[in-house]
Amino acid sequence: MNSRERLLTAIAGQTPDHVPLLCWCFGVHPPSHLRWQRDGRDVAYWHTMRLERIHTLPQPWDVTDDFRRVAAWLSLGVDDVLEVSPPWSVHPAVRVRDWREPPTATEPYPRLGRVYETPAGPLTHIVRQTGEDPGPGWVIQPDHVPLFEDYNIPRGVRHAVSSSEDIVPLRYLLREPTAAQVGAYRARMAMVQRFAQEKGVLVQGWSAFGMDAAVWLCGVEGAVLMAMTEPDAFAALMETIADFDRRRTELMLEVGGVDLVVQRGWYSSTDFWSPALFRRFVLPHLRQLVDLTHQAGARFAYVMTTGILSLASLLLEAGIDLLYFVDPVQDRLDLATVRDTFQGRMALAGGVNSGVTLARGTPEEIRQAVHAAITTLGPSGFILAPVDALFPDTPWASVEAMIAAWRELH
Repeated sequence: MNSRERLLTAIAGQTPDHVPLLCWCFGVHPPSHLRWQRDGRDVAYWHTMRLERIHTLPQPWDVTDDFRRVAAWLSLGVDDVLEVSPPWSVHPAVRVRDWREPPTATEPYPRLGRVYETPAGPLTHIVRQTGEDPGPGWVIQPDHVPLFEDYNIPRGVRHAVSSSEDIVPLRYLLREPTAAQVGAYRARMAMVQRFAQEKGVLVQGWSAFGMDAAVWLCGVEGAVLMAMTEPDAFAALMETIADFDRRRTELMLEVGGVDLVVQRGWYSSTDFWSPALFRRFVLPHLRQLVDLTHQAGARFAYVMTTGILSLASLLLEAGIDLLYFVDPVQDRLDLATVRDTFQGRMALAGGVNSGVTLARGTPEEIRQAVHAAITTLGPSGFILAPVDALFPDTPWASVEAMIAAWRELH
């Protein structure tokens, strides 16, 4: 089997030639012999095009870097995927103004502001620019206020959607891509498809933000409070996001070349939402996207790293094919219970925690975690994967220990 065939077999709940190992990259630092150069300088940290519309990377990264990263993983016998994210635009009548406010006696950080003047009125977004150095390889806070960005959530002074009155102006910022954007996306997908076919790798597309978008737009407290105190307004916000997700997914499926559609769900877990709120505000839209994807002949994945057992019945009801991620450490999961809940009904990825097991574990602890995951959750319908990525502080020696333990069970 090639990597694409192996992953698709696992996602279908069947048994591949061996359990796949898939390592998402969020700034991992590979050894020098696996690196390449850009403009005469080492590309010292691996990223992915999955991040391009929601993060500011510390170094340039484009689709050709994705190709090189895939080739490097394949040279180690490890699976990898190409990741794409379709564009969007704002209404042509929207005008954007940015500004920066210096620190004051009561506010130690500069404030970055952006106002969108829309036909339905202004939408204002203000965050603190904290200026810390996250360290080499990590994504950085941008010098402006993008609409979607993890950095905005804890630094928000005024979130983009601060009241129900902001929902209608928001719709002017979530529009179809321009003809030029669609043309550029089609050209990139042609490159991606050629490489994917040549190397036998899977392509997954990130077209759905779901509840993550609500938290980006409102902040955690703002989103939860709106859902509890203004449920009709929050429903309208989620309808707006769902329509945006659907249009981007339709574009991605129409252009083609994507095997797996992925919806973000990091901010949709029980850390933030009860099962009742998930059923009301997430499940109906999720189920529609799953149906749309299946009708186009593709598979559907959902990302959730905590609370998966509490929401298991709802995730299964949605008809998802693959759940990223099973984390026995972060989510305090008993893997046998996870197996009994999901096996034969939904494929799973995960099994090894990156923040504790890989970051601080001994080779033997890593080996035990890998063996426990594969023997309990495999060999059918399971993808071994560090949860939820390899980071700049993930020691490469730990990556090698994980690979070695995985190979023992081929």
